[in-house]
Amino acid sequence: MERDPLAQAAVEPVTQGMLVGLGTGRAAARAIHALAFRVERDGLLIHCVATSEASANLAASLGLRVLPMDEIARVDYLFDGADEVDASLRMIKGRGGAMTREKIVARAATRRIYLVQQDKVVRRLGEKALLPIEVLAFGFEATRAALGSMGLRGEWRLAGDSRRYLTDNGNPVLDAPLPSPVELDRLREALDAVPGVVGHGLFLSEADEVLVEGHERGDVSRMIR
Repeated sequence: MERDPLAQAAVEPVTQGMLVGLGTGRAAARAIHALAFRVERDGLLIHCVATSEASANLAASLGLRVLPMDEIARVDYLFDGADEVDASLRMIKGRGGAMTREKIVARAATRRIYLVQQDKVVRRLGEKALLPIEVLAFGFEATRAALGSMGLRGEWRLAGDSRRYLTDNGNPVLDAPLPSPVELDRLREALDAVPGVVGHGLFLSEADEVLVEGHERGDVSRMIR
């Protein structure tokens, strides 16, 4: 296996018998490959749950045992990526469209580590990334109007073929710029209270640790809550 210090650091805490949560996106995919290598090399007996169909399919193709999350109450360890992270380990997630499932697994996990590249560490959330909001198709325009009244004016995400994107849950995603200034905890509470909002990409307390890959691939630093 090609040396990948970021991915290897993400899977280093995995031990025999663990139930491991697999994140979604490019950084998480790197760690899934590293986990499969460790399982084979060290003879680990573990099980996994995945935050997306893409991650589940990748893990299964590499020989990892993936269980359905609907049968799981607690997860020992989760690794995942993020779109942005600030100095307080607050994050925006959801570019891969899996933010609702990612948050469910994160809340069920005992320990949660996130992987980012240096350019995703920002002074304030929303500097570069849009906020993904998963909504029901039923009442879409009413929900969109409610979000707009909160300053979140988003557009229905399009897939690569210009069709309207749907999550693994079958729902649309609105991508909205974060207003500035914004009180993040208050915004999270307001989003959680909007009928029609299924989930969103504000992850303000989920990260226990963030691994940051520098401009050189072997340069990995840690941000700890």
